[in-house]
Amino acid sequence: MGKLNIVENDAYLKPFEAAIEGRYNYAVQREKELIGSAKSLADFATGYLYFGLHRTDKGWVFREYAPNATEIYLIGDFNNWQQGPEYQLQNTGNGVWEIKLPLKAIRHGDLYKLMMHWHGNFAERIPAWTRRVVQDDFTKIFSAQAWAPEKEFVFKNTKFKPNKSPLLIYECHIGMSGEEEKVSTYIEFKQQILPRIAKAGYNCIQIMAIQEHPYYGSFGYHVSNFFAASSRFGTPEELKELIDEAHGLGIAVIMDLVHSHAVKNTKEGLGLFDGSKHLYFHEGARREHVAWDSLCFDYNKDNVLHFLLSNCKFWLDEYKFDGFRFDGVTSMLYNSHGLNEDFNGYDSYYNGNQDGDAICYLTLANKLIHQVNPSAITIAEEMSGMPGIAAKFEDGGVGFDYRLAMGIPDFWIKTIKEQEDQHWQVGHILYELTNRRREEKMISYAESHDQALVGDKTIIFRLIDKDMYWHMSKIEGGTTYAVDRGLALHKMIRLITASTINGGYLNFMGNEFGHPEWIDFPREGNGWSYKHARRQWHLVDDHDLKYHWLGDFDREMIELIKDVKGIENADIVHLWDKQDDQVLAYQRKDLLFIFNFNPTQSFTDYGVLVPKGAYKAVLNTDSKDFGGFGLADDSIVHFSQKSHEKTKDWLYLYLPARSAVVLRKQK
Repeated sequence: MGKLNIVENDAYLKPFEAAIEGRYNYAVQREKELIGSAKSLADFATGYLYFGLHRTDKGWVFREYAPNATEIYLIGDFNNWQQGPEYQLQNTGNGVWEIKLPLKAIRHGDLYKLMMHWHGNFAERIPAWTRRVVQDDFTKIFSAQAWAPEKEFVFKNTKFKPNKSPLLIYECHIGMSGEEEKVSTYIEFKQQILPRIAKAGYNCIQIMAIQEHPYYGSFGYHVSNFFAASSRFGTPEELKELIDEAHGLGIAVIMDLVHSHAVKNTKEGLGLFDGSKHLYFHEGARREHVAWDSLCFDYNKDNVLHFLLSNCKFWLDEYKFDGFRFDGVTSMLYNSHGLNEDFNGYDSYYNGNQDGDAICYLTLANKLIHQVNPSAITIAEEMSGMPGIAAKFEDGGVGFDYRLAMGIPDFWIKTIKEQEDQHWQVGHILYELTNRRREEKMISYAESHDQALVGDKTIIFRLIDKDMYWHMSKIEGGTTYAVDRGLALHKMIRLITASTINGGYLNFMGNEFGHPEWIDFPREGNGWSYKHARRQWHLVDDHDLKYHWLGDFDREMIELIKDVKGIENADIVHLWDKQDDQVLAYQRKDLLFIFNFNPTQSFTDYGVLVPKGAYKAVLNTDSKDFGGFGLADDSIVHFSQKSHEKTKDWLYLYLPARSAVVLRKQK
């Protein structure tokens, strides 16, 4: 093995070179152990084709891995939920149980479970590898469902490849995507929301809560059935139609993949699947996640790696997802789950607290995913900053394509909460948005679903607060200082965040137009209400309200960024930073970004040193089209004027208070 590039590129990692080489070598070793005689990880990770219920030309075959079981029976609609010898599984060895049945024995749509016996105990269980789980409307009980429609879904857009230059992600949740106070469906999302996303210019959607979860309010993060697409939104075919339609619109589809933990439920999940506490999970104190009330996978077990790697391949293969945003990566990396850790130095990442098996799993998962689909997208939700998470495996990294820039939304919330904008440090803002490792691509965002959950506030709600209820109409209620300030800063915050990306940009659905209030799923504490588990699209559609200004600006901003090929890879050339004025300017390719964060002072003929040439405004946050005051004349071509600099001239502009302008250098 040669020198690993992440160490060669960062001298501060030199003291930890042995640890980085160790995790690299361990992944190589584990891959060899796992695949055995298989050709590759992709050939190894095919458990979903073997385990679970399958209809063949000759009949049904069902297999399950349950080494602690002593007897297993299929029970369901087909035998009045009574265990009997004709539906008893046979132990074929190595913990695998199997039954073969004639076609007439089970019908498409039949509900079923396993009656699992172990050492004098027995209980009903939902199969671990099942692809379909449904909940009874009256009893609220979950059951597996035999799913083998006569007509197999055929994808039309089979040659689709994601456009990652740059990656512009619209984070969304199927159930809360509609206007009505209910759980929305895959079909409704395809028909009503996908066209909105396409019009808004985003080229990727990240769908939350796809894997089946018993509690709707968990936002999909307490998964019970890892191979089952949530039936509360519709059928597998309807999800496939949604993905196929998105591909036809040029939109990639990635899903939130939860492999960091599992729900504790035993009736729906894997907690005591075959009577054993540790079939999939750690034994002892490490079994339960103290902060999440869930169970922690033991990534050292071969059967766990087979289960989770097969799960990765399944969603790519069966549903044609274009990749994953891996949830809770920080929790996986550390034995402490990152709790009460400050991560204020490199030694924080290599102090013996690492879960080497989890790091190995993530490395192998990334390798597998890109074997199956070289164009796939993988994103790590990781907040500790461990070096190499989004670096290539061969360079010593874990292999993710991107990591979420989780510090950016935290920075914006802290800034808005703790400082009036007359004290905002413009140079510090740029530093916070661009403080990252060069070899790792980031997904930047001002806010995601996390910042909108009940008990927290979105950026627009922090800025405008109660005035949103009374002063967002153009006709009635007039305006207030809070509204004008909020609209202006909402646009500026998004523009500076989106224009400084080095990989991609993310927005949660509705936040682009300043969706009011918070997200709160139906629960006992709110009377099981869906009022805050939906999106009020009528607000942005009504041009008598001010929301559409923010939506219009977001669309133009996204189109401008898309229009500059490779902007995410272009250098950010820092041109101007004067804190006394709160004016900041930087250049990316032929675009010049100038921000005046000063809340009270507009500047006439403000000089900024820029590359020589002529410039014309292409986007202005203060435009009347976006709810601004329209104080500058954007039709003017601005010519730079001679300075004492060899390569730069003065560009003199009118910069209204609390506004930003983007100018393009003319050819």
